[in-house]
Amino acid sequence: MHDLVIRNGLVVDGTGRRPTVADVAVDASAIAAVGTGLPPGRREIDATGRVVTPGFVDVHTHYDGQATWDTELAPSTPHGVTTVVMGNCGVGFAPVRPGRERFLIELMEGVEDIPGTALWEGMTWGWESFEDYLDVLAERRWTADVGAIIAHGALRPYVMGDRGARNEPAGAADIARMAELVATAIEAGAMGFSTSRTIGHRSIEGEPVPGTFATADELFAIARAMAEVGRGVFEVAPSGIVSEDHATAESEIEWMCRLADETGVPVTYLQLQYDWAPDGWREQLDLVARARDAGVDITPQVAARPFGALLGLGARHRFADLPSFRPLVGLSPAEKAQRMRDPELRARLLAESRAMVDELRKVAPTRAHLLDTFDRTFPLGDPVDYEPAPEQSFAGIAAALGRDPLEVYYDALLERDGEAISMMTFFGYSHGNGDALYEMILDPNTVIGLADGGAHCNLICDASTPTWTLTHWVRDRAGSRLTLESAIKKLTADTASLFRLDDRGRIEPGLRADLNVIDLDRLTLREPTLVADLPAGGTRFLQQAEGYEHTFVAGAETRHSDEFTGALPGRLIRSR
Repeated sequence: MHDLVIRNGLVVDGTGRRPTVADVAVDASAIAAVGTGLPPGRREIDATGRVVTPGFVDVHTHYDGQATWDTELAPSTPHGVTTVVMGNCGVGFAPVRPGRERFLIELMEGVEDIPGTALWEGMTWGWESFEDYLDVLAERRWTADVGAIIAHGALRPYVMGDRGARNEPAGAADIARMAELVATAIEAGAMGFSTSRTIGHRSIEGEPVPGTFATADELFAIARAMAEVGRGVFEVAPSGIVSEDHATAESEIEWMCRLADETGVPVTYLQLQYDWAPDGWREQLDLVARARDAGVDITPQVAARPFGALLGLGARHRFADLPSFRPLVGLSPAEKAQRMRDPELRARLLAESRAMVDELRKVAPTRAHLLDTFDRTFPLGDPVDYEPAPEQSFAGIAAALGRDPLEVYYDALLERDGEAISMMTFFGYSHGNGDALYEMILDPNTVIGLADGGAHCNLICDASTPTWTLTHWVRDRAGSRLTLESAIKKLTADTASLFRLDDRGRIEPGLRADLNVIDLDRLTLREPTLVADLPAGGTRFLQQAEGYEHTFVAGAETRHSDEFTGALPGRLIRSR
């Protein structure tokens, strides 16, 4: 008799093979058998009409601080995620000199929009080296497994002090010490090394992440040290993400390919569509394809939906910094909406907003342009729509009504007593549709990443990417869609393989029993909501889904009918 048998589900095993109706048996923490007519289980689940998948492996998260105080790892785990990898984009919390914790918190707050007060209040420290950090994490328990990457932004100041923090050039001794510490961290179980090279990643003081301008000598020395250990992934947030960056996306891919080729270390980087070069991603993926054909191990991480800011009265919005809005700061969204319905206040806020943008056009034209892009700002809706048509934008709605887009946007902020959410798209929507995203996901060399779970708490909630992938790209999209088996492979086996997690990501006997049972017909992604549940009253967006009937981690049920069960089977995973 098995511990658990999931009967008659449509098994999508993560390999890309066509789904089949079968039973899945689990004993202890592992999959025992897959087939039909399996022996009985102590517990049985009738999955008739349901989809059975491996647990989703999210390789791009920022739970580095949250994992020290939180067990649930939301907003990722409500969306079928059973493994997370954190420490991306060159920011993390180890190694750290005693007394230098504030610098790393302010760096994380600036780059990843995680409230610093929440980090100060919630984090338990108790480490200096990265190995110590892993040992602290090893004592923790979560609803998902957690892997950690050592970040350049913490490493460089640890070795070089203020010189490293200020992005001064590293000397030979500095480089040798950094390489040594990375090797030691990976031997202890770090999943790899991460660095950020985009000047868009800055601390709250406005300084670029340490390592942004690192020379080839520094980067290649670290990679060679990783090669000597024989494991670990080299992750890059490349230059070229913002138009003012110091190197092009193409030149970044060239050195990353050279690094992977010369050292044998696998490289992964963030691949986006940028408005200033809306078709540049094609050339960039062509460079990757040619390199991979030549045996170079480089993998782009792509987004499954546009990256953009969530706007609302409880979060960011265009009127938040205006003089006439200041008396409303601290009120609830409903109270703000009530006050903003006053015709006199409405007129003042609209006038002040127009004047503010006019002034910004003189000194910060890029920011002024972002504030005025009503053709790229949309009501999000519930259920959400991350691929709206141009006529659904505030500019499109205004044109149809013969009104001013700013006034249409203002009125939309007040809907549902100030709880309505809008989305301003930044990347991945240059042509007003998701076709580029679709092609990037479909590319055989990419994996789905960039969900940023735990980060940008008051700006985005892309940790729900797995649910959007299934509801939109597989089921509902009016245009080209993904097959169910290809989407599941992108979310499971492909991401697990990137970090050599060969014990998960597929439904096969002997592998970990990380599983989802999903009612795909009923699966729904709800509008994000802003909640104040972080330490010190910090706020963040959470996003609920309906349709995840069961989620298992190592054979233990962590979610049942879209609710946490209280089980905490998640452990620290170390590189292998």
